[in-house]
Amino acid sequence: MPLIYGSLNAKQHRYLEVISQSGNHLLTLINDILDLAKIESGKMALYILPTSIEVLCNSSLNFIKQVAYQKAIKLETRIPTNIGQIDVDELRMRQALINLLSNAIKFTPEKGQVILEVSREFSTDRLHQHTQQIIRFSVIDTGIGIAPEHLPKLFQSFVQIDSSFNRKYSGTGLGLALVKQIAELHQGTVSVVSTVGQGSRFTITLPSPNCSDFTQMQAMQLERTLPLEQPLQLQDSTVTGLLPAQPLILLAEDNPANTDTFAAYLTSCGFRLIVATNGQEAINLAQQQPDLILMDIQMPGMDGLEAIRQIRADRTLKNMPIIAVTALAMAGDRDKCLAAGATEYLAKPVSLKQLKTMIQQLLLEGGQNTLKYIAIPFEM
Repeated sequence: MPLIYGSLNAKQHRYLEVISQSGNHLLTLINDILDLAKIESGKMALYILPTSIEVLCNSSLNFIKQVAYQKAIKLETRIPTNIGQIDVDELRMRQALINLLSNAIKFTPEKGQVILEVSREFSTDRLHQHTQQIIRFSVIDTGIGIAPEHLPKLFQSFVQIDSSFNRKYSGTGLGLALVKQIAELHQGTVSVVSTVGQGSRFTITLPSPNCSDFTQMQAMQLERTLPLEQPLQLQDSTVTGLLPAQPLILLAEDNPANTDTFAAYLTSCGFRLIVATNGQEAINLAQQQPDLILMDIQMPGMDGLEAIRQIRADRTLKNMPIIAVTALAMAGDRDKCLAAGATEYLAKPVSLKQLKTMIQQLLLEGGQNTLKYIAIPFEM
């Protein structure tokens, strides 16, 4: 991990790793319990919108790239050409795909393979005598596999398969239960096929009734296999000459503790920094044409949302990458930030390593307005 205030010895590294892993485990457990409670009480509202299937898949894969890279696991997508859109709650479907992909990577040995495969098919309902289109999202791995007697337990809450081989893999026992619930909220299903020692295929099947512009011939087009790019580090030779020299970041943040933390970390990573403490200062400093803006939303005076709107109104700044960094994490908050013009959305508490990766990706993309959402726990 990048160091901010000097070198750590081996024992300190181990202690920090334990603290980080324990904190992340607790946060994941709490979030999963809250999500399950919302679903089971009927209080989880879905925000169904036409969603690009390719964007949904790529944004899900971006979230787990780094972990796969660390294990030298090859990631691939198999997506038919012109797969189009599906009506789903993009946030919840991304959550389900990330859970499946994370599990696949966790249970796949080093130098293995994980594939995200998507297909559009036609299913015949013999009872009601009609044919409907369906979309299948399959996550395929070359991992340890699951014994047949354990398959019925997979989608139960707080259940982990108890075997001497896979007990070494930590987890909450809620991830697959959430995937099942999310699929069923979308009137879909989730299934699994697995062979011990060879791997598994988890498939989410969703109805896709509003896709009349796709014919059966289009749905049967040849798939293309696209190897995913490996995550890039700022110091990597592959990046040299592509990123701006010492990129300039505008940080808009009114909390001094947060400012100190971000400033220490980002400068240690080789970024230059200018700081604004409210929305109006951010608008003024944006005229210096920074390479990227980190915008806190809850600030005194003019808040971050209004500041983003005014920055976007300036034609010379309309393509400026802006990451909304905020404690706002309620339903609809993400949409507010993106509607105001944010390129990315990060919910506090923020992972500094993930923040760095996001900044690098946006700088390499040249500030394309991809409008994605990532909510991640704190991790130094």
